[in-house]
Parts: sequence; structure tokens; C-alpha cells
Amino acid sequence: MAKLIISRNGQVEQQIQLTKERMTLGRHPRNDIVLSHPAVSGEHAAIVTILDDSFLEDLHSTNGTFVNGNRIGKHFLQHQDQVKMAKFQLEFVADGIRPLAAAQPVLAELSVMNGANAGKHVALTKPQTTLGRAGVQVVVIHRHPQFYTLTHTEGELAPLLNGTAVDKLSAERLCDGDVIDLSGTQLTFRVA
Repeated sequence: MAKLIISRNGQVEQQIQLTKERMTLGRHPRNDIVLSHPAVSGEHAAIVTILDDSFLEDLHSTNGTFVNGNRIGKHFLQHQDQVKMAKFQLEFVADGIRPLAAAQPVLAELSVMNGANAGKHVALTKPQTTLGRAGVQVVVIHRHPQFYTLTHTEGELAPLLNGTAVDKLSAERLCDGDVIDLSGTQLTFRVA
């Protein structure tokens, strides 16, 4: 189970296990994680955990939520991400860190099927690859040792996977030959 290590002024104040699917963070006592400081909004942010994946969402806080120095709206949390809310520093510790199996990791790529970039290939070698336009439609392809998943993280318009809308924040496992449609741009997922 993933957890947050919460510090202020370099001193660890709390370690919180992410035990619920949705946990709120903020100044008000009704939050799952209470951060007592005037610069923290009443309901500042929320963490949604689905299987092994956790997503941090700023709840329109006054002073913002920052991950690794960047202000975020929504963010797919990675092991040891540094989250800053007012005077608080939160370190995300994932429990899903597993040693790589002896088998070779699966490598894959996306082939652009239409539009101005038709014929181009995008190698999926990073732990996560973000595609789309902020505020319109954003997906994250997450690389696991033996498979890949697609998650719709931002935007009202759902991307399509093989013609079916992908629910927001659900991690869909990708298979060789799957077709992803991002606002009309079609990409084919291929295992190398």
C-alpha cells in the first residue's frame, strides 16, 4: 500500500497509508489528511488510488499544488515524487516497486496512423509517456515490466481504445495491435 511521508521545515510530522480509494487533503478537520496551516485550502487536493496507481488532483486550491517543482491540476504519482502544499513537503512512496523479473522487459511503440504525423513512431521506453493537449485530452501510457497500461488523466472528451471510450483514471491494459484514438488522431500500439 502506497503512503505519504509528510514533513514541515525538514521534520517528518506524519506517515499516512493510502488506505481508501479517494483521500482528501486540506486544512479542515473533515479531510482524510489534515494539514494545519493557513496557506492550505480547506479542501486542497485529493489522491485517488486505483489498483497500484495513484493520482493527485488539486481541488482548485488558492495557493496550488506542486509536484517536483511544477504546479499541477492532475498528476499520475510516481515513487518518490515530491509534493508541496504551502509549508508542507509530502513524499509519495509507492509499494508497487518490484524487482524486474529475469525475463526481458516488454518494449513497445506507437505508430501514428493518420494526420500530419502519419507514419511516425513513438518508442515507449520511459516509465510513463504523456500524450495529448493539456485541458483538452491527456492520456498517460505507463510502462510495467511485462505490459503497458493507458490511463485517461485530463479533459472532458474520453479517448477511445479500439472504439470504446476510456473511463477517466481507469488503467486499461494495452495489447499488441490496439488502436488508440486521441481527438481523431489514431495510434496503433505495437509490441516490439
